[in-house]
Parts: sequence; structure tokens; C-alpha cells
Amino acid sequence: MDLHLIPGADPTDQERAAVDGALGTPATGWEGARRREELEGHVAHGGRESRARRHLLLPALQAVQARVGWISPGALNYVCRRLTVPPADAYGVATFYSMLSVEPRPGTVVHICDDLVCRIAGARELCVEMTRRVGPAGSATKDGAATWMTSPCLGLCERAPAVLFQEAGPEPSDHALAPATAHQVTELMEGRGAAAPPVPARPTAGRLLRRVGRVDPESLDDYRAHGGYAALRRALATGPEGVIREVLDSKLVGRGGAAFPKGRKWDAVAKAAVRPHYVVCNADESEPGTFKDRVLMEEDPFAVVEAMTIAGYATASEQGYIYIRGEYPLATARISGAIAQARARGLLGHGVMGGGFRFDIELRRGAGAYICGEETALFNSIEGYRGEPRNKPPYPVQAGLFGKPTAINNVETLVNVLDILIDGGPAFASTGTAQSTGTKLFCVSGCVERAGVYEVPFGTTLRQLIDLAGGMRGGRPLRAVLLGGAAGSFVTPDQIDTPLTFEGVVAAGATLGSGAVIVFDEGVDLEDIVLRIAAFFRDESCGQCVPCRVGTQRQEELLARLAGGRARGSVKDETALLDEIVQAMRDASICGLGQTAGSAARSAIEKLGLFKGGGPA
Repeated sequence: MDLHLIPGADPTDQERAAVDGALGTPATGWEGARRREELEGHVAHGGRESRARRHLLLPALQAVQARVGWISPGALNYVCRRLTVPPADAYGVATFYSMLSVEPRPGTVVHICDDLVCRIAGARELCVEMTRRVGPAGSATKDGAATWMTSPCLGLCERAPAVLFQEAGPEPSDHALAPATAHQVTELMEGRGAAAPPVPARPTAGRLLRRVGRVDPESLDDYRAHGGYAALRRALATGPEGVIREVLDSKLVGRGGAAFPKGRKWDAVAKAAVRPHYVVCNADESEPGTFKDRVLMEEDPFAVVEAMTIAGYATASEQGYIYIRGEYPLATARISGAIAQARARGLLGHGVMGGGFRFDIELRRGAGAYICGEETALFNSIEGYRGEPRNKPPYPVQAGLFGKPTAINNVETLVNVLDILIDGGPAFASTGTAQSTGTKLFCVSGCVERAGVYEVPFGTTLRQLIDLAGGMRGGRPLRAVLLGGAAGSFVTPDQIDTPLTFEGVVAAGATLGSGAVIVFDEGVDLEDIVLRIAAFFRDESCGQCVPCRVGTQRQEELLARLAGGRARGSVKDETALLDEIVQAMRDASICGLGQTAGSAARSAIEKLGLFKGGGPA
């Protein structure tokens, strides 16, 4: 393959070292060392071995970003030489992710969340103060070392408002600050403050959460002292078919929103004739208002590793990948540490637990793209392509990661397997309801006294869940609850006795989705919240399909007209047009982003009577 590189663009020594650190030092010209052909403006690479490493493109780009703060043309050229990727292709990947930059910018970037929960916790006021102190979003400090920008949800909703620091350099560091004040943020930007230590989790009740706040998340020995790896030992004694039978008997369905039966997924992958098989943990938890998977990864990381290992055993997979969203630095560090300790102790790699089973896990980090929570977009991201969804069929169990049969589940879904194997599938199914078995993690945030993750049996009512979170903050009246995050729907105060089951919320015209429960009191400007949701989907649409790319834009414009009293014709005409836009996105979008992008807006108009002041009725 001939690679036509960017003329006159060479990497600096720092950039070259960063890429070599991610990919290994090139031994020959075929692997990316300097060749005579470079003088002619292109490089001829012998493709098969280099092209087989395409999946390392995102890690290589992230290594450059972490070292120097942006990806220069010279660095892009060098990455392309190393991996035999056309520069235009690599540029398309680099510009897809919000946490990467192909334009020069300061080494420290501060991301201030102005999404739904942070918005009602003072994020807008924080941004106003940052503008006064530093300048508008995108402005740099006086020494040019740091800049700030607004960000979609950072998954720290229980401690809103939240801020994420990305610091490039020889020893790059990402860390969060939540709750944050403008004074704290500017001090850190100017190098006058120290990074805040991780906030310890408060002890939490429930089966999935029983170790949270009670076990050292960085100690394998402490995890094993609290029952860790008993489930894997049981799995090895039961056999792959026995494990799948227990999961089928449990009636466990996916906890990420799709609610597909997990046992059927594992069984299909296990029986697939095509090899190899893969296990993928979808930890790209980007739905606004959702943070349960982050809590599990930060506070019980060995449980995630153990559950993935069981999945590998049951599905005849030797390799697993965990894809963690880029905005979760602490979760990334703790999962990485758990993988390393498990591997060192014979719990990953060749001969897991001294047996004949081989399984290992590789961690991949996202770079700021909500769409990568969609399973096939996640596969593309791991493989080194833009994180755009694929058409289905084929489904992941047939042709998933690298075109091979793949079992993909989110963190909460996987961790449920530990209890299923210890207690048995029928015992798990005895909790909850006939159609919604087991317990569910809900992320309760917004206008409640004690925001956090709560584990309750399916069938618990929304009122009971809010009471667990301490009730309404300050005793103010409830205005609405957004179930399922930005992709979900609003429910009204007269619906809070709805049972939280898959079937119960559907009857109420809503969805459980990812488990986000955002509570709003009467003091919240809900029209502003809906406008933020519309802007979120407009920003996060990958742009691959017209219904979503255009529909999300038109939806935002229409809602802005109604909110500003600039309706084209009557409000009735505008809402009818919105119905058409939402229906077109629902029917014709490739993936769930477009299919659900209008759900919150439609429910806000129908149930809450919003946007009625936009013109003649």
C-alpha cells in the first residue's frame, strides 16, 4: 500500500516517543522506521502485519494527545507510517472524538459539565464565573498553560457540578473534581492547587453493591477475603454449559437499556462455529444521569474482571476487551490495576486458576463519543475506525468485534452473574417480578436529598426509590422525573407509584433505559432542560445517517423557536412538525441514538405542557 503522507510534516522526538511507547519501537522500515521512499512524499509498506494492528490506532492517537496535548500533522504522519493507515483515514478518526484535538491547544484542558444534573446544581453559574475569571470557553490562562470548555455529562451526577482535568506531559494525569467551584478550578488551572483525592464511596446495601465502600478496591486479597473468585471456581466446576443454563434459568436481561436475554446471547456465541470468539464489556457509560457502572468499576473492579472471565469461559472465548469511557480516569486506573493483579496471580492468561482454560482482558479507553455506547459503534472504535454504528443484521453474536462472534454486555449485567452462580439461577429469578427478575441499580440524582446509586428489587415503585434517596430536596414539590436519561421520557407526579419494571414503565409511556432517574422540583426550568437534551443529541449524532443527522438539528431549531416565541405558524403546527421529525428519526435511523432522540421532547410537550407559549395555539 502507498501512503501519501502530509508533506513536510515530521514528528518531534516527544511525539515519536509517545507513539513508540504505545506501539513498541519499530525494528524495520516495514514497521515504520525511516525509509528512502519518505523523501518522495509517500511510504510503501508491506501491509498484512501492519494492517493487522489497525486496532491500535486510537491508543496511538491517545498517547500523542496525552504527551503533548494535541495531535500534530507530524505525529499523525508517524502513526500512519507505523500502522499503514492512510492519513485522511486517521484524521477522520482523530476528529471524531471530542477529547482529541488536531489543533494546537494548552496542555491542560478543563471540561466543565453543563449537562442536565450539573445544570440544576450550579454549572451555568460556574461557567459564568469562569468566563469572568479566565474568559469565554476556549480561552487560555495568562500563561497559556490551560484552557476550559463545556462538556456533556461526566458521570459524576451524585456530586454535581463536576469538572474533569486533562493534563498532558511526560507524566500525563486525568482527574475529576466534584463538586467544584470556580475558585478551585482556576487555582488548579494556574498551578496553585493540588488535585483532590478520590472521594470514598459511602457503604451501600444490596447484592451488587455489598462490597462498595467496604472493600479495598486496589487489593485482590481483600476482594477474595470477601467472597471474590468463588463464582469463577463454581463456574469451572459446573462447566460452560452449566454456567449458561444457570444464566438462562435466572432470566437475566441486559441492564444497559436493550433488555435482551443474556443467557441466549451467551449460548449463541458459545455454539458459533466461527472462531475466535470475543467477550466485550461495554463500560462506555455516557447516558446523562447514569453513573452506576462507574461506581462498580471504581469500588469493586475485581468483580468486573471475574465476571468477564466467567463470560469468556462460558462462551469459549480466549480474549476479552473492556471499553471504558474516556471521562472515567479513576475507573480506568482501578480496572487496569485489577487486570494486572489478576494476571500476576494466575486468574487471567494461560491456565486460569490452574486449569486448562485460557482467557485474558485488554483495556481500551474511549475518547469522548456518546455514540460509542452503541455496541457496534464500540466495535468500530476498538478496531481503529470512526465510532459509527453498523447495520444489523448481522448481530454481534454472529459477526461482532473483528467480524467474529461476540458476547457484549455492560458492567452491571456482567456483575449479576457472580450471584447467579453462587445462589443459582432460580433463586435469582425469585426476586423481582416474572418478567423483570433480580435487582436493578438506579442512579438517582437531581433535586433529592441523597443522590447516589440505589439497588432495589424490580417492582419497587418510583415513589419508594425517591424516598430511599431522602425525598425531595428542601421539601419542595415534585415537578417531574426523567427516566432513562436524555434518551428517556418524563413522568409526572401522578405516575410516581409506577412499579419500576420493564413492563411497568412501558405502561406509563416511559423506559428504564440505563437506570437514570433525574428528579426535578418546581424551581427547575424544564424548557431549558429539554433544550439542553436537544443540543446534546445534535452534538452527539455521529452524522452517518440522514434521519438522525438532520433530524436532531431540526428538532433543536424547532424547540428553540417555540421557547423563544418565534413559532412558524401556530404552536399546533410546530408540534405536528416535531411529531413528523421524531417519527422519521425513530423509523429510519440506523441506531438507538436517532430512534430515541425525540423521546424526552415529545413527553415534555404531551405530559408537562411545555413550549405552549411559542405563538398562537
